[in-house]
Amino acid sequence: MKAWTVVDLFCGIGGLAHGFVQEGFNVSAGIDLDDTCKYAFESNNHSRFVQRNVELLTSSELVQIFGQSRRRILVGCAPCQPFSKYTVAESEDRKWHLLRSFLRLIIQLRPEIVSMENVPELEKHVIFHDFVEALEEHGYNVTECIVDTWRYGVPQTRRRLVLFASRLGRISILSPTHNGRRQKTVRSVIGRLEKIAAGENSESDPLHCARSLTDLNLRRIRSTPEGGDWRDWHPSLRLKCHKKASGKRYEAIYGRMSWDRLAPTLTTHCCGIGNGRFGHPEQDRGISLREAALLQTFPSRLRKNGLRDLGSLQSQ
Repeated sequence: MKAWTVVDLFCGIGGLAHGFVQEGFNVSAGIDLDDTCKYAFESNNHSRFVQRNVELLTSSELVQIFGQSRRRILVGCAPCQPFSKYTVAESEDRKWHLLRSFLRLIIQLRPEIVSMENVPELEKHVIFHDFVEALEEHGYNVTECIVDTWRYGVPQTRRRLVLFASRLGRISILSPTHNGRRQKTVRSVIGRLEKIAAGENSESDPLHCARSLTDLNLRRIRSTPEGGDWRDWHPSLRLKCHKKASGKRYEAIYGRMSWDRLAPTLTTHCCGIGNGRFGHPEQDRGISLREAALLQTFPSRLRKNGLRDLGSLQSQ
């Protein structure tokens, strides 16, 4: 695959790029506005990190980054927060800028293959259908579908909208590799890691570190059984929102994962127990940064530039 050159827009610390590296592709560069991703991207992918706002990126710059390659793959996984169902409403025009910038670069550069993935909610918006239509008008064969990632070995209940566009012929989505009996579980991925307490760091693995908990939150997590949540607590431990009828909308927060099930969809703040069902199945803490990385299918040898990259990892 060395004949193919890949450039990764909105690359973060390079999870997608690393998949291409593992399959033998030549990753020329990753481009992202967040310079805290630089060390992790370059050290894990042996490729160049370019700090750049994709909205301001030009096709001429991309031509230079691709170099002499005539087999080019442009991938772009724009931050999903603007399209997520959890996002507070914002300017309709503003939140489409990144997708429009991606389309502009595709049309100007005309790479042989394009790929993107994002939250399924994006498919409901007119802007996505306009995006697909524009690709087809410029000679691309487009394949898009919503994928349950656990069917491909990801130990999460994570669904993603995946799109491939090719000027060389239609690309088919691979058949699932896992079924209910073969799915990876939380236990199979993180069950053998060293035990640590809230606020502790592993001496052998700096990424295996857990956030500290207040005395109140420590009491809460200790009152939560495996797979349980705030509904298992004594009423004195509950938050005000839990005491209202509307509290039933937040069933997963302060919850623990289950050992022998999939993890929930990991979000930007998945190392905090108050942000979802992100408590360790049995240890009294939230999941560690290493556990989050493994549940996101990052390799165990992943290196990062300290905890300031936490959000960059968790948003992949």
